[in-house]
Amino acid sequence: MFIFRLFYRWRSKTNQIVDSRKTTLEILLLFLAFVGMLVTPLIYVFTPLLSFADYQLPSWMGWAGVIVLVVAFWLFWRSHADLGRNWSYTLELRKGHQLITSGVYKYIRHPMYAAIWMWGVAQVLLLHNWIAGWSHLLSACFISCVCRAKNK
Repeated sequence: MFIFRLFYRWRSKTNQIVDSRKTTLEILLLFLAFVGMLVTPLIYVFTPLLSFADYQLPSWMGWAGVIVLVVAFWLFWRSHADLGRNWSYTLELRKGHQLITSGVYKYIRHPMYAAIWMWGVAQVLLLHNWIAGWSHLLSACFISCVCRAKNK
């Protein structure tokens, strides 16, 4: 998913930012998401530090995780492709910004978030560890709660 974003970040750089609403809280929450989605699973995969929290699931759950992850990657890519030059890491309005209601946005209001949640489910199914497997979903839940409380 980070590789997908590199291309769209490069592509959208030429489109002038009209209004940036990036905050320190948003940057901290993005960092938390990065830790839950990538750092903790990589620590689990490449070191024995989290092995004390391992558990077992049936092998078919791993295959279900692969399927969910493939669908999540596709949805994530498609949501970026449909946004085109409107995409940004943080909340930014760009010159010529427009509401996208076609492609996957015709069927799903927030396909990027849906893909990220699907990635979290896939991570639980693929990493049979109470910390690494659940770190993404836990960070996503925390981020959602903070964002909801902030918007009230």
